[in-house]
Amino acid sequence: MAYWSAENATKAFLSTLKMAQKAKEPSVAEYISALAAGNNAQLMVVACAAAADSTTLALVAAANQTNGNVICIVPNNEDLLASKNFIGVAANKVKFMVRKEAQELLVFNKADFVAIDCNLVSHEEIVKLVQIGAGNKKKSVVVVGYNAFSCKGSWRSCGSKTQLLPIGEGLLVTRFGSGMSKSGRSRWIVKFDKLSGEEHVYRVRLP
Repeated sequence: MAYWSAENATKAFLSTLKMAQKAKEPSVAEYISALAAGNNAQLMVVACAAAADSTTLALVAAANQTNGNVICIVPNNEDLLASKNFIGVAANKVKFMVRKEAQELLVFNKADFVAIDCNLVSHEEIVKLVQIGAGNKKKSVVVVGYNAFSCKGSWRSCGSKTQLLPIGEGLLVTRFGSGMSKSGRSRWIVKFDKLSGEEHVYRVRLP
């Protein structure tokens, strides 16, 4: 993820709009897809609290733009079957895994984009695993926590600057690692359109 690609982000956003017909909060899926594709993520991992949802579809759309790979981690075999049924024809583009701590450590160490359902009891432990893995490699890792308003803990304990975006049920966004973009820092700005009722998210680069 050495650079930001506005073209990849836009294409992934539009692709997710078409794919996520079952999404309850499509704006969340579209944002995650654009963020992953815009950062040119090559290995995207989503840790689900139950069966896969629109977040996994969002990463599939992003992977189509970056020629990357998607791994979906679910709690048990029942959720695995439900996930494949939900994803449908796109399931052949996803590697599914049933949660096992040893395997998770290896996967998170290799990932450069991680999405975590904050409804997971162990979501903060996963964030720490990703942070440790990022410290052992030169490239950075983007971590997104969805359903963030339900979080009982805080990612701030990881010692990283985290942004909470009021999109859907809340999104926590952070980045670990030393491989930050040389084109400058950036931050996200959320604006609410009172006339249309829509939320607009902008990525602004800082000098």
